[in-house]
Amino acid sequence: MILKSFELNKLKLGNYNYYLFYGDNEGLKEETIKNLFEKNYLNKIHRYEEKEILDNSDNFFNSILTKSFFDNEKLIIINRATDKIRGVIEELIEKNPENIQFILNSKNLEKKSTLRKLFEKEKSIICIPFYEDNNQTLNSIISLFFRNKKIPISQQLVNILIERSRGDRKNLNNELEKIANFSLNKKNLNIQEIIKLTNLADNYSASELVDHSLAKNTKKTVTILNENNYSDEDNIIIIRTLLARLKRLVKIYELVGEKNTIEQAISTYKPPIFWKDKPLIIQQIRSWNKNHLINLVYKTNEIELLIKKNSAVAKNILADFIINNSRKTNN
Repeated sequence: MILKSFELNKLKLGNYNYYLFYGDNEGLKEETIKNLFEKNYLNKIHRYEEKEILDNSDNFFNSILTKSFFDNEKLIIINRATDKIRGVIEELIEKNPENIQFILNSKNLEKKSTLRKLFEKEKSIICIPFYEDNNQTLNSIISLFFRNKKIPISQQLVNILIERSRGDRKNLNNELEKIANFSLNKKNLNIQEIIKLTNLADNYSASELVDHSLAKNTKKTVTILNENNYSDEDNIIIIRTLLARLKRLVKIYELVGEKNTIEQAISTYKPPIFWKDKPLIIQQIRSWNKNHLINLVYKTNEIELLIKKNSAVAKNILADFIINNSRKTNN
């Protein structure tokens, strides 16, 4: 069943167990999930990546269907969902596990998408597209922000922020948070400050940050950290991306011993490494020895626990850890 995002407020959410949220407006999706769903499932939220489920579907179904899983109501959020997970969802619907709600978070899905068709056709499951915010909506968010901060702002500055949000309130909220931190002791902001402060560079993914850190590109690593305002969830994604990259490098080191050359080891590694990524991975291998990598795996696990226990300073803990490991003097 197709609904618009604002219609969720009128819906008895507990009557439906499966929701597909698709589209490029990640900010609105995050707000919807947080405000309408997560508040009802404190400490009962389980997040999965689609690939994680597809790589080990038996383990996923066992965790879902075991009796212990039903002790309390649960919310399961599956990120980066694509048509590949349709079979899993159909099997879940058939098995009908109780006390569990599922939210599939997808990027933009074309009309021919089999996953989208499934959710649009069935009346017992909900399909909601999340389109880009229009300028009027973004304008309202900006105006409310500055009104609450009691900071005067011109329409020209509003237009700059709208342009840099690229139709997504998540991007906008990131920029507004930068401004909030910058303006703690200021009563006015000018255009030059806004231009310098907001969106200085393209957004970088967790993978880019981790890859440059492991390649000991310290300057690039610091730049990426400075140009992004990572959320608490991003911190976990970054640390787990780092852990996965470290384990890959350890495995490649083992293959180097068997195949003699780094290039041959990378070519042999499964799953295959995209050719564009190979130069950076070679640089990473040459920046570390195997024992250092293994030790870093253990340290990374410790850092993940540390940032979970200290959410208020998690960003600082993670940034220090990432930067320290990007320095050439570490190896």
